[in-house]
Amino acid sequence: MTAQKNDHARRLKILFSLLYYYPHPTGLTYHAQLVAEELARRGHEVTVLASRHSRDLPRKPVIHNGVRIVRLWAPIRLSRGMIMPAYPWRLLRLMRQHDIVSIHTPMLETALVSLMSSAAGVKVVPTHHGDLFLPDGMVNKVIVKLMYWMYAFMARRAPRIIGYSEDYRENSYYLRPFRDKVTAIYPPISIPEPHADDTDKLRRQWRNGSGPIIGFAGRFVHEKRPDLLIKSLEIINRKYPDTIVVFAGEDHVNYESTWRKHQALVESFKSQLIFLGLIRDRQALANYYAACDILVMPSNNECFGLTQVESMLCGTPVVMTDIYGGRVPVNVTGMGKLATSGDWRAIGEAAVDLLDNRRQFVKSRDYIRSCFSFEQTVNQYEAIFRQYAR
Repeated sequence: MTAQKNDHARRLKILFSLLYYYPHPTGLTYHAQLVAEELARRGHEVTVLASRHSRDLPRKPVIHNGVRIVRLWAPIRLSRGMIMPAYPWRLLRLMRQHDIVSIHTPMLETALVSLMSSAAGVKVVPTHHGDLFLPDGMVNKVIVKLMYWMYAFMARRAPRIIGYSEDYRENSYYLRPFRDKVTAIYPPISIPEPHADDTDKLRRQWRNGSGPIIGFAGRFVHEKRPDLLIKSLEIINRKYPDTIVVFAGEDHVNYESTWRKHQALVESFKSQLIFLGLIRDRQALANYYAACDILVMPSNNECFGLTQVESMLCGTPVVMTDIYGGRVPVNVTGMGKLATSGDWRAIGEAAVDLLDNRRQFVKSRDYIRSCFSFEQTVNQYEAIFRQYAR
């Protein structure tokens, strides 16, 4: 009994390894940041090994919110990835100094991490943040196959794999072959309460007549299918001709051509579209969600779509495509509607139905928090790290 108590109280040394980390603005990096910082707040020694993805970032290790961040030079870019020449040596050294390693896939160095963990005598527990899908093209096909091979090499050796939901575990082409090892843990989600005055100001600024405001939070990339939302205005405009769609997220994404490809479509609906760019401030993001009447996510694939839950926490219901992983928040909370993936007419019809009956779908912030508990998520991570720490 005493040994069990001591183990439960033991301060762990936890190494997070991923390509991008704060302040890089993606759901994956924010997920890792929230878990790392909360574990550090609970007294664990947490180190993050990541790329120095911007020249503005410091070369030397820094402490941010209790987490030590070690960034490595990454001179070579490959699609969304980056090559870090010093990664193998720095990784091995840090592995030997830590009790457990948390990696975040997809990640180019996945197989290397697995090999080096054996040499360092430490276990690797991956969190899988979504199957890799890239636009058509020979180079992208090679990248997709290579990334999966490296992931599978690691997965066969990992004692445990963390996935976002049971739905994703059962359907993901990455997770399904290793489902017996997968523990489903909802992502950590935290967003401030919206400020009513700021929210009202945004509505007045955006609104065109008496029409509704529809939000889209995400990058303007192929997998998110912003083009389907724009096309769906043909359906929405029949009932709500003064609709405004407000995009929050990067539009000129350098690793693919989706923005350029759909410029004619954007131009044809330009009077109804507003592009804010990336919103980095969390309070400003909460105000954005609350200023929208509904949020629409027309994605082709999502492992979860945490912007859905952020939107729900701010009082805004969601239209989401009926895809594995992505449909979970709507199914769990009932705060939204599902539409057929890839069908802009179905997306438009779901948006109209949600706008017509919006009050029936809105749930309280406390209810949404009870469905997706931040504390429970980190508790589960902590328990798994303790179980496999050396």
